[in-house]
Amino acid sequence: MEDIVHWQQWIGKTERITEQIEPLVLRRYGAALGEPLKDSAPLPSLAHWAFFIDAVQPGGLGPDGHPKRGGFLPPVSLPRRMFAASDMSFHAPLALGAEATKTSRVASLVHKSGRSGDLILVEVEHEVEQSGMLCVSEKQTIVYRDAGAATPAVEDKRITPPDGSELWVPGPVDLFRFSAVTFNSHRIHYDLPYAQKEEGYPGLVVHGPFIAARLFGFARQRHGPLRRFSFRAQAPMFVGQPIFLCAGTEAGQVVARRCDGVDAFIAHFEI
Repeated sequence: MEDIVHWQQWIGKTERITEQIEPLVLRRYGAALGEPLKDSAPLPSLAHWAFFIDAVQPGGLGPDGHPKRGGFLPPVSLPRRMFAASDMSFHAPLALGAEATKTSRVASLVHKSGRSGDLILVEVEHEVEQSGMLCVSEKQTIVYRDAGAATPAVEDKRITPPDGSELWVPGPVDLFRFSAVTFNSHRIHYDLPYAQKEEGYPGLVVHGPFIAARLFGFARQRHGPLRRFSFRAQAPMFVGQPIFLCAGTEAGQVVARRCDGVDAFIAHFEI
């Protein structure tokens, strides 16, 4: 691609955001996940995602609701963007009421060719520190791709619930609340005409981080505190359809299974 050399100039670009770990923010974030904030309990799943969000003004948003490209992230021209994967390590718990700082760095930008055409993979490294101590380190993979063909609807095949699974049927209110507490304005999560006509989805799309946080909570509830958690999105999941959170085929693996039997999200954890 002609512009890739220009986009690669963003490699090494850093951003730093400092804010207080406010209990009210976590109370709302936990409520969106169904995890009440309690004094004796650990913080809600992947709690650092409730903070360090750039407060982009309306004029700084693109037509899809994401911040316009070319700021911290490179101005990749491919129209579709998704948070495809992450690998997180947890070193120390965040303390309520104290300031913390997240430092982000664009680590790499790679061009690949997939079944749907060109792909640009941008890896971003994050470190969350508090009182001079590293609390969370994370490597996120953001994928940009061509528009491609419309995504087919998911057929509910009435699959047998996997043993030990948890049924989750996210509704439009759930998606709205998660968008609100994470300040995520991507329109595929709340604007049905946009999701269908512009991005070719059959319905509102469940946020990847929402699914990841639910899987993290599912694993933590059964295995105790996690020191590492990674996930990769394999396929989209849609509002109003059954999702089964369940153990995977490998040790230390959990998956989010769609109602057509597809494992749309696959995660691994270490305790």
